[in-house]
Order: sequence, then structure tokens, then C-alpha cells
Amino acid sequence: MKVAIIGAGLAGSEAAWYLANKGIKVNLYEMRPKKFTPAHKTSNFAELVCSNSLGSLNLDTASGLLKKEMELLNSLVIKAAKKSFVPAGQALAVDRNKFSKLITETLENNSNIKVIREEIKSIDELDEDIILVATGPLTSDTFSENLKNILGDKYLYFYDAISPIVYADSIDFSKGFWGSRYNKGGKDYFNIPLTEEEYERFYEALINAKQVPLKDFEANYYEACLPIEEIARRGKQSLLFGPLKPVGLIDPRTGKQPYAVVQLRKENKEGSLFNLVGFQTKLTYPEQKRVFRLIPGLENAEFARLGQIHRNTFINSPKLLNKDLSLLKKENIFFAGQITGVEGYCESAASGIYAAINIFRKLQGKEPIIFPKETMIGALIHYITDKERKNFQPMGANFGILPPLDKKVKDKRKRKILYTERALNILKEKVLANI
Repeated sequence: MKVAIIGAGLAGSEAAWYLANKGIKVNLYEMRPKKFTPAHKTSNFAELVCSNSLGSLNLDTASGLLKKEMELLNSLVIKAAKKSFVPAGQALAVDRNKFSKLITETLENNSNIKVIREEIKSIDELDEDIILVATGPLTSDTFSENLKNILGDKYLYFYDAISPIVYADSIDFSKGFWGSRYNKGGKDYFNIPLTEEEYERFYEALINAKQVPLKDFEANYYEACLPIEEIARRGKQSLLFGPLKPVGLIDPRTGKQPYAVVQLRKENKEGSLFNLVGFQTKLTYPEQKRVFRLIPGLENAEFARLGQIHRNTFINSPKLLNKDLSLLKKENIFFAGQITGVEGYCESAASGIYAAINIFRKLQGKEPIIFPKETMIGALIHYITDKERKNFQPMGANFGILPPLDKKVKDKRKRKILYTERALNILKEKVLANI
């Protein structure tokens, strides 16, 4: 039995490593150096094209918990990161060239892995028993067209327009009201009214804030996912006809329509996370925090995810994937990495491990193992495969996607430590003991 893995990024590399160590023969397809993406510069596997940091190591952070779970699952990415570590405070930062070279050499020297340096243009080219698609956020145009034919046009996206997400317990709910526009849809939104003075202060800060420089291949925005600051530059009143429009919203405290309204939508059933509707942005992270905290009620906002817009091929996973990351209609085809809608280096790598575990089980004729939602990996997989999810957008690791604790804990750091302890205990009992 053979497995084909398309793409030797973080997810594909992890999957190849796991399966090879289980004695499975893997054909690992990587189009570089014959064909490069607009962002990649080398032919090495798991090349880090943005930051050289994999995030915090602290176990009171979601990023730290995710890394610990990966380490317990024998992650190649974590092993290579620790060997190529460079000092960066509490973060796991790496010498990116040494990091990717270590992963490349490890996989190329594994007798169960055959590296094939060719671009796969169609899944139909392959005759392996199981196929894992891990082509990443910059999947080639040719292969994207093939995926369109398999998945359907409406299930494949090419721009990642992400609005910021804030933790509910950092919002001052006394400064807004619940309700939907024209009272349609119940109380699905938390609405923050702005006076004309508050709006103008926010507007000026927004249009003068620093932005992340665009890459050439990101320069043309789709009209449907314009950054909020670009909308604002079209005129002082433009936001009042866009994401901050007050039409159809009456503040029950005044009986009047506000001058402007910022809407927050629940991001999960528990209501622990809220999305700032229409606030996709190219502002730098520090500027997002500064500007968005000018909004009444968000003065002390803590962000589970900050906004961004960039070129990113990803699929509508909730509509397409089973809980084991196999395709609903073709269960011998699996997906992993950023193409599934996980956001971040470690998140991508972790999804590769998860997919590989279930590919191995499938080859053995065993049922999939679905990680409990109390683990960070399990919560991420649940998020991207939840069939009830609407308005799907990519998501990274954060404590807000975990189920609440059995008891309320006011101290935030202690609460995060309890989340971590619970996750690691459950991972050991329910997953590690059974794989």
C-alpha cells in the first residue's frame, strides 16, 4: 500500500514523517525547484516564507499548548525547530535555512519516502492507494483548476479576508445592544453604537494607521474583500454605507438609530469569541490593536486573532471534509495544512500529523481516531469540519475554541493553565494510548 502526498510544506512533511515511521511507503511530490510559488525562494521542504517564529512556548498560551501536543505526537517540525533554535524570548524562533534543510535531509534520507520533484497538475495522474493534498496557501493555478473540478467552484477560495476576533470576556457589553438589522434573525449580533465624534476619531486613526506592505501577487484586491481602511479612503462617509452602516438598527436605550454601528458576531456556540464584522484589514498587528481599541466597549479588547487579507487558496472544509480530514465524496483523498483553513505554521503542521494518523488507521482497516475537542488539535479540526459552521474563515490556535472548563475561574492565567492541563491529560488518555 502506498500513499501520495502532494506538497512538502509543513503539513506534507509531518505527514510523510509519521507514515514513513509506521512503515508506510510514501511518494512525496514537490514541484520546487522546477516551479516556484511567488513566495518561496528555495527548494527545501517546510520553507518558512513569512516570520521565522513558530510562536510562544509558554504553556499558558494556545500556541504553547499546541506545540506541546505536537511534541507528544513526535512532531518533526518541533524536533527541527529545537535543533535550529535562535533566541527570541519566550518564542520558538528558528534559523529558517537550517530548519528547512534539516527537514529536507531527514525526509530525503528516509528509506520509506520517495521524493518526486514534479508538479502534480491533476489528482487523476496518481495511482497510489491514498492521496493527501497538502499544497498550501499558494497552490499552483493548474492544480487549483483541477480541485475546482473535483470540489466545485463555490467551495474553493483564493483570498483570505479575515476579520479580527476578540475574546468575549474582554468586551464591555454595557456599551452596546443585542439585535439584528431590521429585527431579522433574532439577537445574533452585538451592536456598538458610535456618536459622530467617536466615528470621526476612529476614521482618522484608521486611514492614517500603518499597513503591512503588499506582495506583488497580493496587489489586486477583490471588491468583496476590501480592507476596511481602503473602504474608508473612498470618502469620510464610505464606512457608513459599508461595515459601520447603522441602517435598520435602533438602540433600545435611546429609541434612535445611531450615527454609526460596529457589529460583533458570535464566532462559536459558546459565545466565547466575537468576530468584528467587515473588519478585514492590512493594518499591522500593533496598529490594529491601537485603532480598534478606540471603539467603545473594545478599549480593553484581547484578540484571539487579528485581521488580514492575503492570497490564500483554501477549501470550504465544513462542507467538504469528514472529521478525519478525508473528502466526503472520495474518502481515499485527504487534505491537510492551510488549504483546509487552519491558520499558522504549527496549526498546518499539526493537521498533517492528524491526517497521517487517520490515513495509517485507514490502511489498517481501523476506524478513524477523532481527537477530543478539549485538545487544541482536536478543537482546530472540529472548527474546520463542523457541519453547522457558517461564514467559514481560517482559524489559528486560541483558547476560545476549546470547550469551557467545568468551573468558572476568574484569574485568566490560571484559567489558561487549567485548559492546558486538561488538554494534555485528555490527549494522553484518549489519543496517545490508542495510536
